[in-house]
Amino acid sequence: MDWSVALTTLIGVSALVAITAIALRLYGVKQWYAGALAIMRAAVQLAALSLVLTIVIEDLLWVWLALLVMLLAAILTAGRRLHADWRMLLTIAGVMAGSAAVTLAVIFVSGAVQLTPQYVLAIGGIVVGNTMTITTLTGRHHHSSVVARRDEVEGWLALGATPRQSTLDVARIAVREALIPSVDQTRTTGLVVLPGAFVGAVFAGASPIEAGRFQLIVLAGILCAGALVAVGLSEAMSRSTTVPTQ
Repeated sequence: MDWSVALTTLIGVSALVAITAIALRLYGVKQWYAGALAIMRAAVQLAALSLVLTIVIEDLLWVWLALLVMLLAAILTAGRRLHADWRMLLTIAGVMAGSAAVTLAVIFVSGAVQLTPQYVLAIGGIVVGNTMTITTLTGRHHHSSVVARRDEVEGWLALGATPRQSTLDVARIAVREALIPSVDQTRTTGLVVLPGAFVGAVFAGASPIEAGRFQLIVLAGILCAGALVAVGLSEAMSRSTTVPTQ
């Protein structure tokens, strides 16, 4: 990379981070510096990823291993956000891994996308990242809804309902709420949002039509994996015999 490009990038990113931190600090938001720390961490991780990819990008086996590491990091991140104990963490791992595996299997086995290291890494990384986000959203919505409707849930339990029956409506709402960002992104693609996969494919030299086809596959994959992970996690949480108090 040209040093002048690196310098202008540093200036631009620093300015954006500073504006973000100042806005949050002036509004009195706790941990207003979290965005700046996240950018610093992202810079280090992207630098490391770039170095690793120059080695593994041509070997499918290494790419799958890299995806496994990404999935592990995503599981731990979601687990930390949800304050999961080891049992809950195993549940999160199972639903995230299963959802991503089913989605990627459909994409590549159907022939919609060729099974090459580049495509596996690109689509796999997007799918894993979105399952992490939807896992966190689902878990938080489910937990907060059960707390808010605690009296109703306990009333059903007192009448002999199972934990799943008493929280089924809560679970369905949690799934719907967790999927709203993905659904909205899909609905507004091309009108409000220029998605990264589309732009990246165009910049890589693909025709707009081919880039659009690739983006459509990615969006469908995100929704599929998101639906599976949201339903799986909500179902597991609904079967829990513990009603949270806060």
